[in-house]
Amino acid sequence: MTALNVIDAGPEHAERIVEIIHRSFGARPTLDPPSTALDETAESVAKVLGTAGGLLVERRGLPMGAMLFDESRPGQLGLKRVCVDPDIQARGVASAMLGVAEDTAEERGKDGIWLDVREELPETVQFWSRRRYHPVGRDEPFIEFGKTLWLAREVPTPEEMRAFAAKLATLLRGGDLLVLSGDLGAGKTTFTQGLGEAMGVRGPITSPTFVIARTHPSLVGGPPLVHVDAYRLGDAAELDDIDLDATSDEAVTVVEWGEGMAEQLSDSWLHVRIEVRGARPVDPLGTPHEGDLVDEAEPRVVTVKPQGSRWVGVPLRSTLLS
Repeated sequence: MTALNVIDAGPEHAERIVEIIHRSFGARPTLDPPSTALDETAESVAKVLGTAGGLLVERRGLPMGAMLFDESRPGQLGLKRVCVDPDIQARGVASAMLGVAEDTAEERGKDGIWLDVREELPETVQFWSRRRYHPVGRDEPFIEFGKTLWLAREVPTPEEMRAFAAKLATLLRGGDLLVLSGDLGAGKTTFTQGLGEAMGVRGPITSPTFVIARTHPSLVGGPPLVHVDAYRLGDAAELDDIDLDATSDEAVTVVEWGEGMAEQLSDSWLHVRIEVRGARPVDPLGTPHEGDLVDEAEPRVVTVKPQGSRWVGVPLRSTLLS
């Protein structure tokens, strides 16, 4: 297939976008109530493109797909009239367009994306679900889907790591799960210390390697912090033995080395990965000891990826990147 050209569309592209909207929505099954997409004109589309903007996908100069943007919600980018030429379905046009839309949302400083999907179109619902968009509302015949964008930030010092975690703490509530991953000595415990200090829990917070789990009660009437180290656990079954379910609904639970195991604890979680830029010592036995800790002077990159409906609509990027 010839390469697709995804264009940041302006009013001058209105006629071509109307063409693909009419072709796409006209080929869909008859719905009740009918879609208003066929009422779009070059004038109505040009008005949207002149304010919020949109995308046009072309192949060999012919329109293959399009979408319009909606900036009516603070911190969110809405997607409207998402459509693909009915003759080239399942050829990556929608995915390519969506990737550019997510990049656009990031460039505009948005926290996430939302759109309405007709519930009578199961293949469309499945498309968005597979791309980790979550249903967050219903106004028949529409299901509202949303997604919060992930972020990565360089954190140069332990002090800034604690400050970064403190910002995240402002968004947390009882029942939240954080799964921490990264190299030995990268700063997972430092991150958790900053989290606990901002939450006002009883300390000190230290690496729980030999205790496996510690509960830090709140001193300010907030949720407790449960700090878990899954480094020596073999699998998710061993994590079950700790019986975290007894506290997970009320506490903020942080699981170091929990990737691939701790996600079972909740339908929604934050994956926080901390990586060290520069040379990293390698321990072939995987045994942590003081001599293998990474130099604190090496800058870290923290990546935060939200998973699940809990994080839809949360101002994650604007809070953590400020």
